[in-house]
Amino acid sequence: MAKIDDVARLAGVSKGTVSNVFSQKRPTSKTVREKVLQVSRELNYVPNHIARSLVTKKTMAIGLTIPHGNFFFSVFHNQFINGVVLEASIYGYRVLLDMIPVEEVKTPSLASYPIDGAIVLGPTEEDERIDLLHQNQVPFVTVGKIINEGLYDATTVNNDNDQIMRDICDYLVGFGHRNMMFLNAGRHSTVSIERTEGFVRALQEHEIELQPHMVHYKPGIHSDQYMTYGYDETIRILGERKERVTAIIADDDRTAFSVMNAINELGYSVPDDISLFVICGDLSMMHQVTPSLTGMDLQPSELGAQSVKQLMHKLGVLEGEYPDNCIVSSTIIERSSCSPVYSRNESVST
Repeated sequence: MAKIDDVARLAGVSKGTVSNVFSQKRPTSKTVREKVLQVSRELNYVPNHIARSLVTKKTMAIGLTIPHGNFFFSVFHNQFINGVVLEASIYGYRVLLDMIPVEEVKTPSLASYPIDGAIVLGPTEEDERIDLLHQNQVPFVTVGKIINEGLYDATTVNNDNDQIMRDICDYLVGFGHRNMMFLNAGRHSTVSIERTEGFVRALQEHEIELQPHMVHYKPGIHSDQYMTYGYDETIRILGERKERVTAIIADDDRTAFSVMNAINELGYSVPDDISLFVICGDLSMMHQVTPSLTGMDLQPSELGAQSVKQLMHKLGVLEGEYPDNCIVSSTIIERSSCSPVYSRNESVST
């Protein structure tokens, strides 16, 4: 394990300077600070938290609040958490993972944990986690748009969800698809709201009429139907109602896999009969299924790292100009689950 002497030697500074960079007890120049942080990152050096806390009067810990249900984290969550933990360690901060049940947010302890600041993942409309942090004057950053009355200048990190939906629709329309069903996230999550708005605008731009069966919302995270959402909606819309659908946009890979089961059960195939696009999926696994799944790379690790940087700026650890709203880019990863509308599609859900 690297020691402060190793960092000082490679950075060409004294041990006292290294200590000052992390403790912020005395000012250091931007050039020196960046050099020390770079060397610390390369050596995986982590300062002594207890010693730092005594000097700075800070906890040297940040909270990460994540709503959860009765299931394991997705790969997106794991990569996001990894990005948070690694970036926080650069600045000598520990991460307190707050596994708060999404329906049990009403607790006075949420904003009174021994933390210097917090990162809120997956905000919802009028999110009580955000209100509690704000009321208790705990610095925080959200990963996702904030829709809380009276909070208009909070710091956020996000993907451009409007552009994501435009890119997906442009991609599918380019294949001739005009009957696209969107299996969105939960209705009250802010990411879901943004994506619905983006989807509707994209359809309008392509002069496609929005039908009632085109947009659906994932059930509550504790619902018995949460894990079977994709299967249930696909069976209901294609099998029972016989709606015409040539492409399905799935919120995540869990939804996409259950969609594929329903499509196979109905006697159709991906992509010959129905194209399938995944917004948030496990990039390391999506190419291993047949057909491999086309989707977006949302860069979850980068979302995590940027949220820590924004929080460090709010805590005074990082200087300089940081925008209140940081956008992490996303790109389409093309595989085999989307294809042009074939003549056989004319018989699908008609």
